This record gives sequence, C-alpha cells and structure tokens, in this order.
Amino acid sequence: MDKLKKVLSGQDGNSDNMDILEAANQASTLAWGTRVKAFIACAVLGVVCSILGSCLLWVPTAGLALFAVLYTLGNICSLASTMFLMGPVKQLKRMCAKERALATAIMLICLVLTLCAAFWWKNNGLALLFCVLQFLAFAWYGLSYIPFARDAVIKLFSVCM
Repeated sequence: MDKLKKVLSGQDGNSDNMDILEAANQASTLAWGTRVKAFIACAVLGVVCSILGSCLLWVPTAGLALFAVLYTLGNICSLASTMFLMGPVKQLKRMCAKERALATAIMLICLVLTLCAAFWWKNNGLALLFCVLQFLAFAWYGLSYIPFARDAVIKLFSVCM
C-alpha cells in the first residue's frame, strides 16, 4: 500500500532532480486519506454535474446551454479529481506527455469553446458539437492511461469499417 501511495503521489524515489515546482508541490501535499476523499468528492461531483446536465438537456429554451455548461463543469471536475491523487504538477506533466498532448489540447480547447458557444455566441448547435468533441477527446485522453487501449480501439474501428 505504501508503494502505491508513493507512486500515485509522485514520490517514486527520484528526489535528486527536484525542481522548484516539484518542491512547491511536495511542500503543499495533503495527507493520503484527504487526497482520496477529495478525489472521490470531486469525481462524484463531476459525474453528478454531467448527469444533471443530461437531464436538463430537454428543458425548453435554456436546456441546451445548461447541458453544455454542466457537462463542461462535470468534465473539469472529473479531470481535477485525478490531480488529488498524483498532485497537480505530476498531473500536468502527464497531460502534456507526448502520447496524450494532442488529446489534452483538443479536450481543453473544446471545454473553452463549449462555454464560448453557450454564453458568448449563444449558438446551441455549436455548443452541442463541442460537447460531443469534448466527450471523444476525454475518452481518447482516458484511454491513453490504459496500456494498448488506444491500439485496441483503432483495431476495433478498422475491423468495423
């Protein structure tokens, strides 16, 4: 269990090459129990926001905008929940890693564009399109953490076509 705590919190034994961000991250760490509780709370909040947004999709006039906002907020909470387990610096480094940088960029751009389409441009069709792209980018991002999952999905779709 201690090994799991060390790996998820970023303390894998390489403390020789610690830069300023890692030192700040280590100085402001939470206790393991607090991290797990915050992870669960943030993940549940993300799921609740996404489900609530899906339920409000069918409300006349403002339903699509409410869906876009709550779905985006749910994705942000879900993404932030993993930061509690491994720390914000390590999470950001993993998000910007070569194998998931494109999915991360598309996901973050779609998060911003969904909110712009819902509030600024007031275009429900674009907001819905960006929500779909958000979902696909978030799924592709999540698959990057599972070994060979992306390859399996690509193979599955190539067989289907």
